[in-house]
Amino acid sequence: MVDTKREIERKYEATAEEAGPSGRPDLPGLPELTGAGPVATVVGRGVATLEATYYDTPGRRLLADGITLRHRTGGHDEGWHLKLPVGPDVREELHAPLGGEVPAEMAALLRSRVRHDPLRPLAHLHTERDRKDLVDADGTVLAEVCVDRVTARRLAPEESEPVRWTEVEVELAEGRGHDRRLLDAVEVRLRDGGLHRADTPSKLAKALAETERAAVAVETGGDAPGRPAKPGKPAKTARQVERAAPAPRRPLGADDVVLDYVRRQIDALVRLDPAVRRDLPDAVHRMRVATRRLRSAFRSYRAVLDRTVTDPLGDELKWLAGELGVERDREVLTERLEGRLAELPGDLRLGPVRDRLRQWSQGQRDGARATVLAALDSERYLALLDTLDALAADPPLRPAAGKPATPVVVKAVLRDYERLAGRMTTALETPRGPDRDVAVHQARKAAKRVRYAAETARPALGKPAKTFARRMQGVQDVLGDHQDSVVTREALRTLATQAHGAGESDFTFGLLYGREEGRAAARERELPGLWAEVSRKKHRAALEA
Repeated sequence: MVDTKREIERKYEATAEEAGPSGRPDLPGLPELTGAGPVATVVGRGVATLEATYYDTPGRRLLADGITLRHRTGGHDEGWHLKLPVGPDVREELHAPLGGEVPAEMAALLRSRVRHDPLRPLAHLHTERDRKDLVDADGTVLAEVCVDRVTARRLAPEESEPVRWTEVEVELAEGRGHDRRLLDAVEVRLRDGGLHRADTPSKLAKALAETERAAVAVETGGDAPGRPAKPGKPAKTARQVERAAPAPRRPLGADDVVLDYVRRQIDALVRLDPAVRRDLPDAVHRMRVATRRLRSAFRSYRAVLDRTVTDPLGDELKWLAGELGVERDREVLTERLEGRLAELPGDLRLGPVRDRLRQWSQGQRDGARATVLAALDSERYLALLDTLDALAADPPLRPAAGKPATPVVVKAVLRDYERLAGRMTTALETPRGPDRDVAVHQARKAAKRVRYAAETARPALGKPAKTFARRMQGVQDVLGDHQDSVVTREALRTLATQAHGAGESDFTFGLLYGREEGRAAARERELPGLWAEVSRKKHRAALEA
């Protein structure tokens, strides 16, 4: 069983001015924190001894992405801890009971990073933790302050001599994520007391930095007094290396623009994998969008990236989007059906329509969820991630890649726009019925591609690309609502058939079907005017200005 909480925490260490005789920063006394913001009293909770072993791949893939995995004994929360970064000062902390192996659920959450690499002990930390609670006038615990005296040893690739340091952690109590001003007030006191924000993001990063620094000192015959420790430099995936690369000094080229966009989508795929596995809100949708953006970039910018390499990748991305789409389509459809049902007056909801809808949605969900998890656990998916990393590290560039970005991206966006224009003409000229539904859906996909191409071009074109993408989003929304109506009517037909077969009234589902037909017809009437406005020459000309 894995428990989850959101950790909002800041770490502090001594400033250089407080360095001890050894030249290393030693922690001064903890300053008075009573009166910092709403803090009325500081309550001591005693000293605990913590023994923690941190795990990572031989190439330190987890550390490179700000993730820590440890097995810790001692304290009130001993067990396995997995910490995933969320934002500045914020991490999701997952906790599982003590055991000899990495819990299966945690291992699954790490698969997009670890892939086939083994998880091995990387460092061991012994911590003497002096814990104090910051309490307000009503007796409510606001935050926890820990003074940690740490002794650390690196275990791999070889065992190091121990290093020692002292640091302070300030963590908001659960449910008090809105109290950032408290953290700021405490920080003022700590700074006045000779502390500053830690240079490293975690104890593991600090341990590796200090042990490597100590090793260098032995090799060179001395230490480097007062020099701040820097985090270790773990081996990174191609994605991480390229993402961290400095901006080029030459004028912005087409490859700069396209590869930056591609790498951001690859990063999103890997980063969203744990959120999808945890079934977090909107995670499936965001991951599916990343696959679509990647595939679209490969198609739109084939003058920059060689299609003989990207086309097979596009096929694999299409497969992944399809596997994710089963769950995403169910989410959208259920939300739409529930919304439409809620709009009806009570006297028009005949029979157990809510129960029927709930039963249908749950049946759809079970199968969709299994499909998503099977895809993420497959060798095919891991091979896709490895191939994407390889592309980011060694992109298959074509001659246009070295050209200035502006003319290349403008040409790509306008080419996709012309493709959309052709599909819109077909959709508007096709008589109402199933053939028009198909034509509208094809136009929707084309609008999405233009929008993504314009998003990619934004670093080169600036506001005109942003504005053009927004207009395409408007077209996409109308076309998308029409397609959602088509899919909703299919689901309503199924629900009505099931209700009728069970001896229930199918009136309500039939009524909703008629309303969806009316909504689709309204969207069709809206399209000609919308397209006439969006397709004005001045909007296209703005891209080329």
